Amino acid sequence: MRRVFPEPPGDVSLDELYGEPPRSRVGDRPWIGICMVASLDGSTVLAGRSGGLSNPDDTAVLATLRRAADAVIVGAATVRKEGYGPPKKAGQRIGVVTATGGVDPASELFRSGAGFLIMPEDSEPPSSATGPIDVVRAGRGQVDIARALERLGEVMPAPTYVQAEGGPRLNGSLLDGGCVDELDLTISPLLVGGDGPRVTAGAAAVTAGFELAHVLVDERSFLYTRWLRRPD
Repeated sequence: MRRVFPEPPGDVSLDELYGEPPRSRVGDRPWIGICMVASLDGSTVLAGRSGGLSNPDDTAVLATLRRAADAVIVGAATVRKEGYGPPKKAGQRIGVVTATGGVDPASELFRSGAGFLIMPEDSEPPSSATGPIDVVRAGRGQVDIARALERLGEVMPAPTYVQAEGGPRLNGSLLDGGCVDELDLTISPLLVGGDGPRVTAGAAAVTAGFELAHVLVDERSFLYTRWLRRPD
């Protein structure tokens, strides 16, 4: 993988570019980075899953970002489709965002103790034969994601950097809440057609400015971009 922006071009270390850049808490919440892959025509899925758009280098970028993150948040539908299990990083937790509690409490993610739920205050978590599941509550009817991020310290040491891994509805709620500080977007060299979702879905129309931190390219013509929120 080679860096083509900024100068000088050349081979790079993923740990240096994705794992070591300084990140800090933003007010009362952690720094939030969204990690996604999208086709040339904007779809984030192929045959219903993101894996069809990915490749080993993209997987390596994702792994580097996960190692850097204190926690991961992900929508319940993505957990089901992508088959999430426990994280490889010791002590890392994965928060599953759901308005209804529609998760499998017997899955390895929750049985391991790494998984927890992010839910509205008026929703009931599913029962688990292996013990109670940690829950962060915010909002009524729907998750107030901005408030929930401020409360992650209820179930773990207050995180500095949280990686968001979709789906697009969760990304849209983060955009609505003004909680996107970084976007790590892989552009897959495929046109896939169909009506797959974009990186964000369900957000109000908004203009949020970002600055390009780097562009990498591999021998398969995948582009790896990192964008940082432009100061207001």
